[in-house]
Amino acid sequence: MTNLWTSIENSIISFSSFLGTPLVILLIGGGLFFMIYSRFTPFRYYLRAIKSLREKEKDPTASGQISSFEALTSAIAATVGMGSISGVAVAITMGGPGAIFWMWVSATLGMATKFFEGTLAIMYKDKDTEGELQGGAMYMITKGLGEKWRPMAVFFSIFGLVGTLCLWQSNQLTEAITSVLSSEAAIESTFFIKLIIGVIVCLIVSIVILGGIKKISRVSSKLVPTMVALYFILVTYIILTNLPEVPAVFASIFAGAFNFEAGVGGLAGTAIIIGVRRATLVNEAGVGTASMMHGASKNSEPVKEGLVAMIGPSIDSGLVCTLTALAILINSNYDMSQTQGIDIAMSSFEKSIPGIGHYLLMFMVTIFAFSTMFSYSYYGVKCTSFLFGAKYGHYYNYFFLFMLIVGAVVSLDVVVGIVDSAFALMAFPTMISMFILAPGVRREMKKYFAK
Repeated sequence: MTNLWTSIENSIISFSSFLGTPLVILLIGGGLFFMIYSRFTPFRYYLRAIKSLREKEKDPTASGQISSFEALTSAIAATVGMGSISGVAVAITMGGPGAIFWMWVSATLGMATKFFEGTLAIMYKDKDTEGELQGGAMYMITKGLGEKWRPMAVFFSIFGLVGTLCLWQSNQLTEAITSVLSSEAAIESTFFIKLIIGVIVCLIVSIVILGGIKKISRVSSKLVPTMVALYFILVTYIILTNLPEVPAVFASIFAGAFNFEAGVGGLAGTAIIIGVRRATLVNEAGVGTASMMHGASKNSEPVKEGLVAMIGPSIDSGLVCTLTALAILINSNYDMSQTQGIDIAMSSFEKSIPGIGHYLLMFMVTIFAFSTMFSYSYYGVKCTSFLFGAKYGHYYNYFFLFMLIVGAVVSLDVVVGIVDSAFALMAFPTMISMFILAPGVRREMKKYFAK
């Protein structure tokens, strides 16, 4: 039985690695295309995008369940989470400091991709089986490209059920709590402790997600801005108290990005592949998940929603990931001989703020992880509704809650393999459909900016 499970683990990890290079080419190449095709909209209209957050919807009949601001904060709640902390740690241990540079590149190009994704989410809303208008990659495919493309929408939704299970978040939150408990007392049965933590997490998450998208968006709109601000203050303190180390940290990032030797065994290009894949987990640009949240926005102007959507990557894989990377690299606290996650971040914070650093990070990690779980559950419900009918969508929540317990006890390598594979397989249909529908976005841009 042990050999069978080991074989399954190795197969998952190998398949994930196989998808790495094609995914990088698709997302970096696609992001570059969208950046040029949009005439560098993220740079030209970023301030306009910020302003859009404060504008109220002018059309009272606009379809949707939440505001653009709630859509953005809920989408960021899904991305500014464990990926922005443990994901950065994994990127550094797998690809070296240079992986962070490629996370920045992916974030910048991801803004252009998210602009098209948010715009198309509003342009191609469609009714579910209950007659309610919905948005998302699956509806973008079927309404924008036609019913003959439905198999591709089904393909996206199937892997959406896997990619949105929050295995990563449950695993790393459990690891963080177990790490703190282990520092306080000797723990004989780690598996049993992790199982208990998984059950507790499951119960807490159920209180919010069973209330639906409106409750999720209300919680996220309050949690996300506060937690990002607190995390910024915490890491700023670490940077200021270790200021002499900062130039060397940035030097290691740029050196590692271009020597093509970062990574286990000195494999060429590892920094690029790992950096882009971790950024994909964080900002989800081109994956199709955020389009489901932005598709729920009460917005009658597609380009305005696109502008709001493009803010996300600048916050999650831009600001928050950079803060995490600096906090870890200041202490040079990583080992590239094995995949590590939240544990090295916890250790770095403890070194910088002795006595309370790991407690402060655990608090942040807990809130970030829960905010991600709230939003991801909604994505899974949307995929289930598309595949089996809207009246069955809510059943996904129970499967989602059960898998939080599973995620708490499996290994990090397996979790990374499953999540990376699912995200890659979601990105291919999403990006293909966006390439085909891009001219429609350009037409909407001309009308919107002409006003």
